[in-house]
Amino acid sequence: MSEITDFDALRRALAENSEQPEGPARNARAEQLLAEAERLDIPLAVIEALGHQLKVYNYSSEKDKMFVPFARLLRMWDERPEDFDAYETHSLYWVFKWMSAGMLDQPHIPLASVEKWLGEMERRYRLAGYSERAVRSAEFSVAAHIGDVARAERAYAAWLAADRDRMADCHACELRGQGAWQARCGRDAEALRLWRPVLEGEFACAHEPHNVLASSLAPLLRLGRVEEARAHHLRGFRLVRSMESMRGAYADHVEFCALTGNEARGLELLAERPAYFTDTGHPRSRLDFLAVVTLLMDRLTELGHGGQRVPGPAGRTWTARELAAHARAEATELAERFDRRNGTSAVGDRVRARIAQRPLVDRLPLGVRTVRPAPAVAPSPPAAPAEPDLPALLAEARRLSDTLRPQALEAWAAVARAAPDGAGLTARDRAEIADHEAMARGPEGLELFERAAALYAEAGDPGEALAARARGAYIRALTGEPDTALTTVASLYDEALALYADEGTAVRQTASVAMSRARVLVRRVHETAGGGTGDGRGQEFEEFTGPGSGEAAADTGQAVAEAEAAVREVLALVDGHGGGDVRLAARGAEAWAMLGELAGVTGDAGRAAELFRRAAAAYVAAGLPWFALEYQVQVAALAHQTGDLAGAEAALRAALEHGAPYVEPVGRAQLHLQLAEVLGGRDASGEAAEHALEAAHWADEAGESGTLGAWARHQLGGYLLRRGRYAEAAEVLESALADLCADTHGDGTVVQARWWLGDCLGELGEHRAAAEQRLKAADLARHWPEQQDHATLAHLAAESLGSAGLTAEADRAYARAGELWRALGNTPFLVRSLRARAWLALDGEPGAADAHALMTQAVRECEAALAVAQEADREELATELGGTYRQFAELLARSVSEEAEEAEESEEAEDPAVRAAFEAALEQMTRAVAVFATLGAAGLHLRTGAELAAGRLEADLGRPARAAARARGVLAAYEGAGETDETVLALREEAACLLEAAQEQAKEDAERG
Repeated sequence: MSEITDFDALRRALAENSEQPEGPARNARAEQLLAEAERLDIPLAVIEALGHQLKVYNYSSEKDKMFVPFARLLRMWDERPEDFDAYETHSLYWVFKWMSAGMLDQPHIPLASVEKWLGEMERRYRLAGYSERAVRSAEFSVAAHIGDVARAERAYAAWLAADRDRMADCHACELRGQGAWQARCGRDAEALRLWRPVLEGEFACAHEPHNVLASSLAPLLRLGRVEEARAHHLRGFRLVRSMESMRGAYADHVEFCALTGNEARGLELLAERPAYFTDTGHPRSRLDFLAVVTLLMDRLTELGHGGQRVPGPAGRTWTARELAAHARAEATELAERFDRRNGTSAVGDRVRARIAQRPLVDRLPLGVRTVRPAPAVAPSPPAAPAEPDLPALLAEARRLSDTLRPQALEAWAAVARAAPDGAGLTARDRAEIADHEAMARGPEGLELFERAAALYAEAGDPGEALAARARGAYIRALTGEPDTALTTVASLYDEALALYADEGTAVRQTASVAMSRARVLVRRVHETAGGGTGDGRGQEFEEFTGPGSGEAAADTGQAVAEAEAAVREVLALVDGHGGGDVRLAARGAEAWAMLGELAGVTGDAGRAAELFRRAAAAYVAAGLPWFALEYQVQVAALAHQTGDLAGAEAALRAALEHGAPYVEPVGRAQLHLQLAEVLGGRDASGEAAEHALEAAHWADEAGESGTLGAWARHQLGGYLLRRGRYAEAAEVLESALADLCADTHGDGTVVQARWWLGDCLGELGEHRAAAEQRLKAADLARHWPEQQDHATLAHLAAESLGSAGLTAEADRAYARAGELWRALGNTPFLVRSLRARAWLALDGEPGAADAHALMTQAVRECEAALAVAQEADREELATELGGTYRQFAELLARSVSEEAEEAEESEEAEDPAVRAAFEAALEQMTRAVAVFATLGAAGLHLRTGAELAAGRLEADLGRPARAAARARGVLAAYEGAGETDETVLALREEAACLLEAAQEQAKEDAERG
């Protein structure tokens, strides 16, 4: 780590550390940076480093360390305020609030000191000209904590009444606190009302909606809104899972599990955060955590599982009954410390009430994620010593590698770092270090394999020396030297067999050589088949990624036969020798997988899937479920290729079950995304959305937000759109589009995301924004050989532009779409674009003349297409032609409607131009009736609708008898029809109204005549 030599470098380092995960490592780096800042002899540098240190302490489990850097900052301010720039001045006043809350959370700090600090905060804020809002909020926190309800209510009211200024907490944080008070007072509905803007994304910050989602769980359950509670748990837990400072919110999620029949999931949550049992830097959140641990353990004991082993504090194993007693005692003691400090029983009362809660739901299914059984023994935390000695490192590395744990490579790297010159190590130790470093380096580790082999030989293990050289031979095959590799490994195999026959080595080493030989031969199959894929690293390389996809191959019978024979030799060698040797069991499992790979190469997908399933089962049986994952993914891929979505789904679910706890975040994201796509293909968009959300979360955890994370959000947006959750989908898609790019994700993905976003925005009434997205998508699609999407997007963009009132832009977009539809030979959509332009022209500057011309063109295009159409296309074109005649009639009538209304209101003589327009409209509507009539029963509603429209025109032209005749014709058409069809009922009612109006008009005409 380079030394900080100037202020800019310090600022860069501070910024980099701010981006690191919360926890001791970030805190330690902040302490180092403060020391570096002090060496610069620049007051502002020290101020910024102190502010950074204070911030990282606040957002960690070491909140109790905040007070020292703040006290120093405050002293520096009092002595030389001119050393602070505007930002640091603001920050200093801002963290006064943190100090108030921080003191309250530490029971060893006297209440008098807390109150004194509150007064100091009020004085300084008043002198600085700030509002009382932040001060009253802090006072409310004190009063609420100690149980002084009257004072809390007064402070709460004063908090809300004071003006918001730069010192006020963000809206999201304020609403969280206000809602929490309402919930504590039993006003759950009011709490959720206050939280709604945060939950819906209107207000957010670094820790919201994380806290609000957690806080909302119990109120939602109490109100019976269980589906919302379920959704908030799934969404919220993902947010707090990786944030060390959110133990209180984490506790809310454990509590949710205890109250909803999801006790097993609650145990999973406890297992993920063993440090939460013992971290003492923030006693208040520790008290929350211990209280819900007691609640959960009591529930398990009540259900008859008091003897079940559960995760607990490190150093021993725990049963649920034992942990309940321990957590209750710890929580009680800690609550008593708070109450002694406060002089009330408020904290203890709340803790006792929380522990005594009863389940609110017998069993609330959590959906897509199947809760795994609770571990038999709580996972051990990392080794306690900060710097383990060399023997301990060696022992741990051997334990991990002997059991094929994924962390083995790093463990051996730690050994190498602890003894860089090899001092204190045996030849065997050095051999294993070199061997594992070679595995980690892959193609760059060839020389290290040879070095490892020499050291194994020096250590008196010739079999392991042969195995190391065989591993090197396989790497050589991967680097483009298959023939050399095969010659080498064949010789090594012969030596190994001879050595084994003479009892000069064990079956493990012999199987290792045999497996390397099989891998080389399988690799040759891929080369022969032209695939050249799959680095095929087996479990010896610890980060096993599985074989290739079993791609179809040409005639490679001889290569396949030789490879299969070699694989079966591995099986024969390890058969009956597994016992407790995990490595031999893994050799057998990998051999079955390799046979599956070979079956795939020969095109036998069914056999390949069967063998991959067998391999996965063998890994699971051997206690190596993380290796099963890749073969379950292979099964899923094969099932997907054959259209077996149910099989693909089952395999992916198994992969998640077996591999999710062990796979890196990026792999976990990929698994969830694959399952989401399969579920989406099966129209299970709700579950698909939840898995896509998981995928996005894990991609972000992996630092892949801009790549895999963007793709996951893109998919999630599509699933949410399917479910009609337009606002949420729009937010997700906008987030995705910030990272999606054609070079990385393909222009098809970008087009689809903008298309979906345009659909969402249109549904939300944001038509201008919808048009922007659709135009951008259309611009990308215009380069595609197939222009259907380009035309559709141009048409949709025109619709949005029209809805946004951008008439000229809409006309240009419709014209562009029309040209594309014409080129594609799609007459129906060409006609629709012309009709849309006609309506735009009527309402815009071009006026009626242009509108008539465009509608006339639409009629001609449709008539011409219908005249030469194939039988299969005639119904669609006839429907389009009838619709065009009707719209032409409506357009003609509307073009003179204002003049007609003015004449009617003034009782002037009818304008001949108006009457001529109505006659022309009637002629077009009559044509529509005739065309719809040719469609028979399929066109009945269209025909009767046009008949009624024609009847209204007849009435407008002063022909009530003809209007009545058309109305009677419609009623006759539906005589005897059922009474449940809403369309029929509406048309009947309309016809009856027209008939009544026509009869009334005829009567009036007769009276006048």
